[in-house]
Amino acid sequence: MTAVSAPPREAAPAEPPVHKASLRKRLIPYWLLLPGILWLLVFFVLPMIYQASTSVQTGSLEEGFKVTWHFQTYWEAFGDYYPQFLRSLLYAGTATALCLLLGYPLAYLIAFKAGRWRNLLLVLVIAPFFTSFLIRTLAWKTILADGGPVVGALNAVGFLDVTSWLGMTEGDRVLATPLAVVCGLTYNFLPFMILPLYTSLERIDTRLHEAAGDLYARPATVFRKVTFPLSMPGVVSGTLLTFIPASGDYVNAELLGSTDTRMIGSVIQSQYLRILDYPTAAALSFILMAIVLIMVSIYIRRAGTEDLV
Repeated sequence: MTAVSAPPREAAPAEPPVHKASLRKRLIPYWLLLPGILWLLVFFVLPMIYQASTSVQTGSLEEGFKVTWHFQTYWEAFGDYYPQFLRSLLYAGTATALCLLLGYPLAYLIAFKAGRWRNLLLVLVIAPFFTSFLIRTLAWKTILADGGPVVGALNAVGFLDVTSWLGMTEGDRVLATPLAVVCGLTYNFLPFMILPLYTSLERIDTRLHEAAGDLYARPATVFRKVTFPLSMPGVVSGTLLTFIPASGDYVNAELLGSTDTRMIGSVIQSQYLRILDYPTAAALSFILMAIVLIMVSIYIRRAGTEDLV
């Protein structure tokens, strides 16, 4: 008998080689992210590490500073300047609330009622950015000057009597008072509130308003049940973009306030440039950052939205 040979096995198909073009295509997103990552490393992470090391140093500018892990600087800095921390949070919170009260109606008007004037109103909102922050703040020294028309009008209607009772002004004077600082903060950071609010409101489908009206909902009910909840991402974004920089601001406090209205930003600036106590200045900066981060985390959680505009 002759042996029947088995048919030869077919060779398994070779796996297609990975093409270099497809590999490069997969790497494109990472290459696009690389400049931004390098930017953050060089201009954010490295300075933060340097400031962290500075905050635990001891010494003087003449003798030099050395890292001695002196964490006591944090306790001393907070103990010496906690009134400025509280004042900064109070002024920033007040300015943020005023920006929300002033900015929401204007953003609503631009989003739903402006029509062909929408672009013009948006340009007017960002018009203050066409001049420097310093010039805008200095202009308020003229607006709130003693004996000026604004102060005279406020005094005529009795507004200054109320603010003086609240401790925001002193008699007939507005400059060098807490009210002047809050006015400066509100004006300078108002666009940061309006733009996120407008973006969030503009995304709302107007058919939802029509549906609510068909269900016999009053305008106030439509706003409370539909418009405001859907605009919460803009509210959260706007309040954060206003409160965070306002809490560390020092220009308004320096130009419109006095020694009794100094904010923590003024203290940090003075420690860096005048007193030259770099460890205390760095410690104050990290304390402020920690306080703001904690407050922001709690606020976002309580607001019930993480969908920021």
